[in-house]
Amino acid sequence: MQLIDGKATAAAIKAEIAEEVGKIVDEGGKRPHLAAILVGHDGGSETYVKNKVLACEACGFKSSLIRFEDDVTEEQLLDQVRALNEDDDVDGFIVQLPLPRHIDEQKVIMAIDYRKDVDGFHPVNVGRMAIGLPCFISATPLGIMTLLRRYHIQTSGKKCVILGRSNIVGKPMAQLMMQKQWGDATVTVCHSRSKTLIEECREADIIIAAIGQPGFVTADMVKEGAVIIDVGTTRVPDASRKSGFRLSGDVKFDEVAPKCSFITPVPGGVGPMTICSLMKNTLAAGRKQYYR
Repeated sequence: MQLIDGKATAAAIKAEIAEEVGKIVDEGGKRPHLAAILVGHDGGSETYVKNKVLACEACGFKSSLIRFEDDVTEEQLLDQVRALNEDDDVDGFIVQLPLPRHIDEQKVIMAIDYRKDVDGFHPVNVGRMAIGLPCFISATPLGIMTLLRRYHIQTSGKKCVILGRSNIVGKPMAQLMMQKQWGDATVTVCHSRSKTLIEECREADIIIAAIGQPGFVTADMVKEGAVIIDVGTTRVPDASRKSGFRLSGDVKFDEVAPKCSFITPVPGGVGPMTICSLMKNTLAAGRKQYYR
């Protein structure tokens, strides 16, 4: 069993990005600028945005954080999105999700200029990804594909089972894994209503678990030598921790790991690669790599 170290991989990629940014600036080019909009004070979102700011520093990017309270109106938020769309100094920006219930998330996503949509959530980017055109790919699926490639894990012709059908992970992951230029795999998507989920998992060469249920994948669901990518990051109570909780993945790591050829830990697996992928998208946005 080999542990897939997302933390070390992300650090190496950020160093590569920083080197490229240094060359851009030395040649008189513009330093990439990533902006983030954060609404409210959700603990998970606060941590995630803080890590994004730190990642920007590591990559040599300029970063901006725009804060709103929970009672911000939808129109105020849309006005800010429009302002960032029109700001030539901002290459890419994100609106941290989830948003308060009184705000239509899809309406906000649709308002983002797809050329600055480094989260890869705008329908233009989602559609281009689906048919294999250059675009901003959502960060978690891109991070997973990067890990698979960096660890030279064979995907072509393999049976891949994806647990979860979310717009952020499950659906785009399935698209990437089936495309010839990416995974080139045979893909099955399972979810809460799938009646043959366990049987599908037992036949899988690769399982990507993004179902949001701690410890859902157990040893009896995994065949010998399988590759396990655990996307789950659920906070579960833990009195032994100072914070009072710990992060749990969708996979029962201790019992599943001995059966695997490769497996990602939680934390330290997919999570760092998600932020790293956002940095890759921001660099591409700064270089006008996909849209001019």
